[in-house]
Amino acid sequence: MRLYDFWSSSAAYRVRIALGLKGLAYERVVISRLNGVEDPGYYAVNPQGFVPTLEVAGRRFIQSLAILEWLEERHPTPPLLPTTPEDRARVRALMGVIACDIQPLNNQRVQDALLREFGLDAAGLRRWYERWIGEGFAALERLLAESLETGPFCHGETPTLADVCLVPQVFNARRWGCDLASYPTIRRIDAACCELPAFRNAAPERQAERPEEEASGRPA
Repeated sequence: MRLYDFWSSSAAYRVRIALGLKGLAYERVVISRLNGVEDPGYYAVNPQGFVPTLEVAGRRFIQSLAILEWLEERHPTPPLLPTTPEDRARVRALMGVIACDIQPLNNQRVQDALLREFGLDAAGLRRWYERWIGEGFAALERLLAESLETGPFCHGETPTLADVCLVPQVFNARRWGCDLASYPTIRRIDAACCELPAFRNAAPERQAERPEEEASGRPA
């Protein structure tokens, strides 16, 4: 397996976690900048220029959620989805809140467009980010806190793909300095996940190419 990766990409972070939970070895191919902006050759690998791309036996898989589902189907042990269709639907809904509703509004290409094309300054960009984190996390906190299906993790007693999506988003919120005091369930689950080696080893600060000083401080 070869993973085209970028240290701070939350989408790539998800896949690193899942690969670790599944105990799968892989080679990292580090892209010099997210979306291929400084690595135009990467567009031959992924026409979107996004990470991650997972290459396996000559086939390339893109889009982190599709990669997570492929990993679950091809490598079902340990399972990262529950057994019943109803429980799987809940986990996939939690994944969607994060990966489809929160993160895309705040990813790097959106941030770049807001700064370069729509006239936001750094303070305006921060308000934008905090606005969508606040709305998304408020809903996610209720979904988790008010459900008997929530356990130490997003769903039950072991990590699922919902946790794989949650932890990178919490990392990004903290990187922006967002106040997470109103989300105790999210913080509790994040802490439980980060006790596990697969989550710790996948963390951006554990990636060798992470800059010692981040010039922009903007998450991906």
